[in-house]
This record gives sequence, C-alpha cells and structure tokens, in this order.
Amino acid sequence: MDASLIINNFLSPPILFFFLGMLAIFVHSDLEIPQPLAKFFSLYLLMSIGYRGGAELAHSGMTWEVGTAMTAAVIMSMIVPIYTFFILKNRLKMTVHDSAAIAATYGSVSAVTFVTATAFLQKLEIPFGGHMVAALALMESPAIIIGVLLYRYYSIKAAIAEQFSKPSLSGGGLSLAGSIDYTGHRSDFSWSELFKDAVFNGSVFLILGSLAIGLITGGTPGEKALEPFLKDLFRGVLCFFLLDMGLVAARRLKDLRKAGASLTAFAILIPLINAALAAVLAKMMDMSLGDTLLLVMLCASASYIAVPAAVRLSIPDANPSLYVPMSLAITFPFNIIVGLPLYLSTLKFFWS
Repeated sequence: MDASLIINNFLSPPILFFFLGMLAIFVHSDLEIPQPLAKFFSLYLLMSIGYRGGAELAHSGMTWEVGTAMTAAVIMSMIVPIYTFFILKNRLKMTVHDSAAIAATYGSVSAVTFVTATAFLQKLEIPFGGHMVAALALMESPAIIIGVLLYRYYSIKAAIAEQFSKPSLSGGGLSLAGSIDYTGHRSDFSWSELFKDAVFNGSVFLILGSLAIGLITGGTPGEKALEPFLKDLFRGVLCFFLLDMGLVAARRLKDLRKAGASLTAFAILIPLINAALAAVLAKMMDMSLGDTLLLVMLCASASYIAVPAAVRLSIPDANPSLYVPMSLAITFPFNIIVGLPLYLSTLKFFWS
C-alpha cells in the first residue's frame, strides 16, 4: 500500500477536524456544535451530493454501467445483513434482537462516509459516476427490512420453542401453555410505519429528492446558478460536520467498554470482508475504479442515522449502546482514516 495515500488522507483538513473534535472531548474542552447547526450540515451534505449526483446522471444518461452499479449495490445490501446476523448470533452468541440491529446497521450505509470518499476521489482527480448517489439511496432500506424480518422470524421461533417447553397437565397430556403471539413482541407493530421509516425517513427522502431535482435541471442555467452553494462551500461544510462527528464519536467510545473485544474486532473486520466482497462483485461487473471505490466504501460503512431511527421503532429490545458506537466510534473513523487509502491501493493493484 502506498504510504503517501494514508499520510495525505490523514493530513487532509476534514480528517484533521474530525480528530480535533475527538481531542476536544479527551481534554474536556467545552467546544460544542449547536444541534440546529449540526442538523443543517447533515441536510446540506445530503442535498449537495444528491443534486450533484442527479446532475451527473443527467449528463451521462442511463447506461449499462449505471445499471450494473445499481444491481451490485442492491445485491450487497441484501447479502451483508444476512451473513452478519448469523455471525453475531451463532459465533458471538449475541441475542436475536442485538444481532438483528447490528446486522441492519452494517448492511445499511453511511452517507457521510460516501461524502468523504467522493472528496477523496476529487482530490486525487479519479473520475466516478454521479449515479453512485442513487446506489447510496438504494442501499439504505433493504438492510433495515431484512434485519427486522430476521428479528421477527427468530423471535417467533424462540416463542414457539418456549411454549413447547412448558407442559400442561390438563387432559393428562402435553399441551401448549398459553397462546403464541405470531406478530412478535410488540402487538402495536406496524409494517406501514416501518416502511415509512426505512424508505421515507428524512435523509433518504432528501437525497432522493435532490437526485431527482438534479436529474431534471442538470445541464440547465439552474445547475450553474447553484454551483457556488452546492460545490464551492462543500469542503468547508464537510470540515464542520466532521468536527461534530469527532465530538460525538469520542463521547460514544466509553459505551463500548462493556461490549468487550469481540464487538470491537467485529466493527473492524466485517467492513474489510464487506469491502472485499464488493470489490470482487465490481470486478465481475467491470465497474470503473472510481465507482468501485465508492461501492466498496458504501459496503464497508455502517449506518448511524437511518438505522437507529428505524430500529428504535421495530426492534425495541436492541441495545443502542452497542450498535450506535460500533458504527460511529469504530467503523466510521477506521474507514475514513485507514480504509480509504487501503481500499484504493488494493483496487489500483487489481485494476492495473
């Protein structure tokens, strides 16, 4: 691996601002980003990448390359939560609800990781397609839905096993002690609410809407008029956002002390496995280097915005002090500091 890639990435302003935020917590500084501003930074970044992706898609049109990228994205978003669930449940002996929540977290994606990767590619002048923004949006929801399906299935299975293990003496034989709730642990569970949270939550809705607007107005005077706002300010806002992410990540690190070393190792090793699978799939589909790196980063990332919002509704037994700090305090820093240059160097070797 080219050491200069790690050094250049580490010394880039956004990454240094992320570490500045972490340092502020470690030295007990009172530095704080007001929550309204932090939310604005998130909305700005989502709108910017969505619009720019739509505009790029308008310029390139729907091609075979676009179709293969979308297909690869959907395949990975469906495979990752399934095998991670069974690793957590069978190998790490996690509960069904925590296994499902963590699997959904690592099957879904981080928009901020994607934004950092696009800035990294732009700095190195490596071209990539705007359609990868659509791939980002497509990968948000399937993992959430699959995670909930696994949770419901194995919860019902456990309930049935528990009922059969409780014999009743009525009639001189065995019978089920009580009735089984086949709707899961929550009688007020609503699939319509889950679908709304998974597909129409704010982050997904904004990026899809911005993508559509960019697709409609790409190549028009309207696109050029928005350039100072959506392009020139982008890296400055990204620095502010990663400063806030550094503050949040450092606060969450203490939550992982009770989780043990196994989940910490999982939060590093699973992104590497997901990245390798995505790279193989992209090579089979003959994707470009830039598009492949973005797909790899999406598959290696973990959600800490969309998934927690949906999991709170659909898997209420899951422990947020596990899946949130795993994705935010371990996987996210690992990907943007070490992962980006590591994945690019590896891809360059194979793509050459």
